[in-house]
Amino acid sequence: MPADAAIDHLLEGLNPPQRDAVTHGEGPMLILAGAGSGKTRVITHRIAYLLRTGQARPGEILAITFTNKAAAEMRERVELLVGRATRAMWVMTFHAACARMLRAHADKLGFTRQFTIYDSADQRRLMKQCLDNRGYDTKRYTPRAMQSQISRAKNTLVTAEQYAETVGSPFEEIVAEIYADYDRELLRMNAMDFDDMLLNSVRLLERHQDVRDAYSNQFRWVMVDEYQDTNKVQYRWLQLLTSEHRNLAVVGDDAQSIYGFRAADIRNILEFEEDYPDAHVVKLEQNYRSTQTILDAANALISNNRGQMPKHLWTDLGQGDPVRVREMADEHAEARWVTAEIQRLVDEGVSRSEIAVFYRTNAQSRVLDEMLTRAGVAYQVIGGPKFYERAEVKDAIAYLTFLVNPQDATAFTRIANSPRRGIGQTSLSRVLAHANNMGISVWEAAEGEVPGLAKPARNAIGRFMDTMNALKRRAEENGPVAQLLDAVLHESGYLDALHAERTIEAQGRVENLQELVSAAAQYDVNAENGSLDEFLQQTSLFADSDNLREDEGLVTLMTMHNAKGLEFPIVFMIGMEDGTFPHSRSIEESNLEEERRLAYVGVTRAMRQLTLTYARRRMGYGGGGATPTIKSRFLDELPRELTDQPARISRGFPTPGRVASWSQAAAASAEYSADTNDAQLFKVGDDVVHAQLGDGVVTDLQPGGIVVVRFEGEGRDRSLMADVAPIRKR
Repeated sequence: MPADAAIDHLLEGLNPPQRDAVTHGEGPMLILAGAGSGKTRVITHRIAYLLRTGQARPGEILAITFTNKAAAEMRERVELLVGRATRAMWVMTFHAACARMLRAHADKLGFTRQFTIYDSADQRRLMKQCLDNRGYDTKRYTPRAMQSQISRAKNTLVTAEQYAETVGSPFEEIVAEIYADYDRELLRMNAMDFDDMLLNSVRLLERHQDVRDAYSNQFRWVMVDEYQDTNKVQYRWLQLLTSEHRNLAVVGDDAQSIYGFRAADIRNILEFEEDYPDAHVVKLEQNYRSTQTILDAANALISNNRGQMPKHLWTDLGQGDPVRVREMADEHAEARWVTAEIQRLVDEGVSRSEIAVFYRTNAQSRVLDEMLTRAGVAYQVIGGPKFYERAEVKDAIAYLTFLVNPQDATAFTRIANSPRRGIGQTSLSRVLAHANNMGISVWEAAEGEVPGLAKPARNAIGRFMDTMNALKRRAEENGPVAQLLDAVLHESGYLDALHAERTIEAQGRVENLQELVSAAAQYDVNAENGSLDEFLQQTSLFADSDNLREDEGLVTLMTMHNAKGLEFPIVFMIGMEDGTFPHSRSIEESNLEEERRLAYVGVTRAMRQLTLTYARRRMGYGGGGATPTIKSRFLDELPRELTDQPARISRGFPTPGRVASWSQAAAASAEYSADTNDAQLFKVGDDVVHAQLGDGVVTDLQPGGIVVVRFEGEGRDRSLMADVAPIRKR
């Protein structure tokens, strides 16, 4: 194919802004790529265009992204366009590119080229060693907490010396000491951690002009994907590489910057034009994923952020259905209704793989896990295990199990050193062997004299068993399971250890444990003659029930953060209440703009149907009882005409023109107005009982007093006249 024809073929099918971004020549460029706007296609076609037109040789191209998966996809797509030339390019993650640089020049920083890269476990072991060397209590000042603080410092270009100059608390003083010790030990052991990959690459380029010049001359064309997620050290690395030729093309969307807790700095993209006043700016606003209604909802939502770069998503895919908004009685009604809706969709021929449910925190998945399991709906959890498979939840249940069954060696070995108490695997094995040899329970063995145990291990096991005996006496009182579980988590030191970590991840684990206490509290309320045995049996049924893999696929459950980069035809976003989403922590820290960006990410994952649900009451974390909630401010920011909810005027009757049709307004009014027909006795999500058909859940309310119910024994919806049918609320 002649060169001109090849170029025409390459540009064929690109919309005008995409073509503009692909064909832009030298100089800085900011590509503002809205959700679903084809940004990866733009990057790959730009690389191919530079090669086809002779502006670049393969070895002069550096294309950077964040994950190995994204880098592999980009390499594959570029190879389809340009063939084997891809092998001469650096198409990789930040860390991979920096590691390659350091392998070539580590000696200039005092390392050999064979330096070791420490993973998270290696880092924590070294942190513990540094803490031990200074005599600090590693339960109070945990290696994980040190790791988190030092990682944040490195990602913001703060050295150990600089950190020491800005400390403002006793904890930070200890971090400063450990930071200096840790870096010194890394150098002595010829090792770097993941953060050092970036930080030491910056140091290399700053301190050695010859190295900087060599890489700047080599990489005359630099492209960066997901630029809104870059942190300060990544920003500086790119600046050093491109300050001479300035051929830096960055692709990103400020409205999808949701990783501030990982040190991502949204200012990098918001201030790009200040850094490069001559930057060419391209806005990719045509969306190839979602209906216009969904995009209009996203546009309206994000417009409430002050710190943003304005853009307006649009599509040729049509207007689509209104966004559905549903109010539920509580989280159980919410989960029942969502489960029933999923069953209805599957009955209508929708593949389960087309359906996703998003929530703000992992802890919210527990009730939905249980409902889907009971209903036999196959599902998967992305970004982590299912609720009852999470390590902290399994630990808590193992504590309760050991209280009930003193012979359970598996439970004993799981909890004896969790949290860490200085009881090693060798000591645990000796306890188990002694129990086996003597024909006694593990509990009895741990309480007695175990041959071969060193004094420190004997003392640690003794303290552990003292705690367990106190908890066992409490368990024998047959009080509420939630109170016992709460006591286990506190008296074992488990919660204290998590709080001491001072990380977002540890806080998420705390929330999961609080949700488990909530589950126990719910069990206490519902069980007539409840027992710890029965509660454990119930949880084991949920934990063991779902490894289903069916041809129809799996419903996908995930947090909103994990949804980024994905798309689904049908999306449910649950828990839309202030305090849940936006999260209470973000409200307290005045970080609402990032929470709103997270909501924007969730909304723009939906392709053709979006449903938002909220509950009037939600069980407080830790079993504190159901408390009234306020629906999320994000719901109030959606124009009513984009939803299936009418504008509320006197007595809740709809205003013409505010919804797509009068029939739609009537349907919505039947659910939400103050009208007095018998249908108003019910709400979507209510549990009901029919005299002949048994238990069911209300899935919809329709004009004319019609209640739509899905009964447990039927697996399909029935439309019933509320004032005639023999149904009542449970």
